[in-house]
Formats: sequence, C-alpha cells, structure tokens
Amino acid sequence: MNQTNQIDQMNAVDHIDRLSRAWRSLAAWAVVGLVVLLGLCTLCVSESMAMDIAILRSSDIPAYQEAIAGLKATGPIGAIYTEYDAEGDLELGKKLARKLRASNASLVVAVGLKAALAAKVEIVDVPIVYMMILDPLKHQLTAANMTGTLLEVPVDRQLKIMRTFMPTLHRLGTLYDPAKTSARVKDAVLQAPISDFQLKGLPVESEKEVPQQLRALLSDVEALWLMPDSTVLTNESLRFILDSALAHQIPVIGFSPEFTRLGALLSLSVNYGQVGRETGLLAKRILDGEQRQPLNPVPIERLKITVNLKTAKFLGMTFPKELMSFIDETY
Repeated sequence: MNQTNQIDQMNAVDHIDRLSRAWRSLAAWAVVGLVVLLGLCTLCVSESMAMDIAILRSSDIPAYQEAIAGLKATGPIGAIYTEYDAEGDLELGKKLARKLRASNASLVVAVGLKAALAAKVEIVDVPIVYMMILDPLKHQLTAANMTGTLLEVPVDRQLKIMRTFMPTLHRLGTLYDPAKTSARVKDAVLQAPISDFQLKGLPVESEKEVPQQLRALLSDVEALWLMPDSTVLTNESLRFILDSALAHQIPVIGFSPEFTRLGALLSLSVNYGQVGRETGLLAKRILDGEQRQPLNPVPIERLKITVNLKTAKFLGMTFPKELMSFIDETY
C-alpha cells in the first residue's frame, strides 16, 4: 500500500472516530434531556394529582397538635395540608367550614368536638373525618359524608385487659351520672360477665353525692373502674376518690396516665399521636376509594397501658414478667 493510500485510510478512520464521538455525545445529551423532560412531566403530574386536605381544629392545644402530627405522618403521600383554627368558638368554626366548602379540599379533618359540629352543619359534599372526640355518636356526628376514629378504649377491650392484670378479682364498681354516662354503664354491665366480672354502678347526680356513694360502693366491690364523667371526676373529687380507694385496699382502673401517676393501679388510654396516625390511614383509604362512607367510628388499634408499681406493691399485687412487656409506662 503506498503512502497516499495509508494517509487516506488514516484520515477516514479519524473521521469515523470523530463522528462516533459526536453521536455518543449527542445520544448522551438526548438521554439527559429525556430524563429532565420525564422529571418535569412527573412533577407536573404529581402537582396536578396532589390532594388538598383541610384541617379544622377546635382550638390550638398540645393534644390536638400531637394528633395532627400523627395524621400527617400516615396520610396520603404528597397531600397538601392547610390548617384552620376555630379558637374554641363554634360560630367561627362554622364560618371557617363555609370557607372550606368553597375551597378545593378533597377531604376535611375535624379535630375536636366544635370543629366536627361546625363541619357537619356546613359541609355536605366533601368527606369529613373527625378525631379527638369522646363519644362522637352521643353528639350525633353521623352524616352521609362523615366518619372518624374513637378516642376512648372500647369497653370489651378494657374488660379483657383488666382480667389479664387482675385475674383473681371479680366484683367491679363504678360511679356515674345517669344524665351523662348511663348508656356506657349499661353496656359495660352487659359485657362484664364475658370477662368473668360483675359490675355494680351507683348513680350520682351532683359532685356532692360522690363521697356518700363512693363509701357505699367501696364496701361491696374489689376494684373501682373510673369512667369519663365530668360529674364524678373533678379536680377536687379525683384525689378524694383515689385516696379513699387505697385506704380500703381497692385498686383503681383509670383512663388516663395522669390517674396512674396519681395512684391508680392501672390506666387504659389511647396515645394522641396514635389517634392521628390511624386517622391518617383512614383518610387515605377513603381518598383511595378503599373505604366507603358512612361507617361507624373506627376504634384505635394500639392502646397505651400504664401501671403504678408502687400502688401494686402497696396492694400486695405482682405481675408476671411476660405481662410487663405489654406495659407502656410505669410509675
């Protein structure tokens, strides 16, 4: 091969190599452009599909904020949350609910009783999910577009847990105001035998009747079960009830860790953050079309169990090691 042909071949190879590098560079830029384009499209789709969730709270208190944080942790991915505060005013809550009705909200979360009542009155065509409300059915929080989660522990679960922690006791007692908690007590009386308990309830129509009825009750029961009742339980009466029960060697079962801290043997409650998390899951199921409305309020699956070990020692009670693993907090 002569020198001219060699030079021509070398030039051709060099030209092909330059073309190859150019095509590779062009292809690389094409891939980058495609990735960017897809990213922009995905962003546009995500933004267009993002759900607006309005949170209407009765007031700005730590318990509500804890529940709201839990809600956001488990609610629909990418949801945009807007919060509104009724400041403890039902009329302001209704005004805010009317504003929400005219917004693009896909779902409204009502936190607390006043927020739920306002939402029920003013919002009829957007799903409403409530939380942090004691006995929502008592307040007639039922509508075709409304459901929520329960704040209290179902009676049957409380009785089963009490049976686990107090295997030798059978006679339970409680005080209640017939105007406020009669239905709850009647339900508990019916369910108590399933867990091998007998429940005796004595009525009190005012705080002044608590001492007399408490003395009568403590002489005939083996454990005292406190239920949410504002007539029976006040800042003044709670300390008296706990002290009187301990003086009679009677264990007290409460519904708040604060009761346990003050001397109750055992309390069964729900964690506010957990209430929010389970409400968030419920909201997600509704928006995804997996859960239809209306439905009865949903009980919280995970409970909080607190035990006062000093009270247990005073009462001569011990718990096996395997039971201790179920306790969330001790005092």
